[in-house]
Amino acid sequence: MRERKGELDPLASVVQRLSVLLVAGVAPVSAWGYLAEGAQGADADRVRAVAEAAAGGAVISEAIANAADSATANAMAWRGLAAAWHVATEAGAPLAPTLVELAVSLRSLAQNQRDLQTALAAPAATARMVMVLPVIGILFGLALGFDVLGTLFGTPPGLVCLALGVTLMIVARWWNSRLIASARPKRLTPGLGLDLMAVAVSGGASITRAQATVAEARERCGLQEDGTDAALEEVLELSRRAGVPAAGLLRSEAAEARRVAHSDGERRAATLAVTLMLPLGLCILPAFMLLGVAPLLISVISSTVVSF
Repeated sequence: MRERKGELDPLASVVQRLSVLLVAGVAPVSAWGYLAEGAQGADADRVRAVAEAAAGGAVISEAIANAADSATANAMAWRGLAAAWHVATEAGAPLAPTLVELAVSLRSLAQNQRDLQTALAAPAATARMVMVLPVIGILFGLALGFDVLGTLFGTPPGLVCLALGVTLMIVARWWNSRLIASARPKRLTPGLGLDLMAVAVSGGASITRAQATVAEARERCGLQEDGTDAALEEVLELSRRAGVPAAGLLRSEAAEARRVAHSDGERRAATLAVTLMLPLGLCILPAFMLLGVAPLLISVISSTVVSF
């Protein structure tokens, strides 16, 4: 997940501009063409690829899905746009309001990303800083006039310390990376399944038809399961019992899913500050002793013995 600016900000801008153009009466193919003319930034190539495909007669939702590069951090969000476009087209829902709702959702998610990046910055910086402790120990020994490097590379005890210390540093680096990666959000589009269903039912389709349309959009656009199936069934059942339109309930539940995802991300970031103490205490500090302190002591002892 690494662009420092929210990965979803450029896409949110694209979606918002599309909605404005469509509200003004511009045809979808022409709207993509206008966006491609002035496209800049991280998603410019994707916008131009969609515009070219649409101008050539391709189905726009498929062109959007094809433009999503799976190697990029926001590929799943682009696939979400493709799915929303497909659902709105198939269900007969107005595209412009759908894109407005999607842009609001993406802006919210982008803000969540920035907040999580801020929360992760301090633990990640701490992990990088403590990784240099063994190097500082070696430099300190050299500054005192002891042949620390000669001891590390030229004596059997030094070579043992070097091997163990380097191994511990490698383990610490791998461990820190795993901990930081586990604290980052796994889904860029929480609540997307609920948003797609809201789009489908807002076009007047029956629940059964809407579910089939959403399932088809997921399959065509390569969307993964987002963990909202249980909530989706619950909201649809509530709508049926209360006799109220499902679209509003679904959008509210999608907003709640994004809020929960944001809270979970903040909790993981806070926990990371504590769990990073494990590689520090079990790997980095022993490596500091082996690479910085032990060679210094060996050098001191060796020079003392030689002097006698």
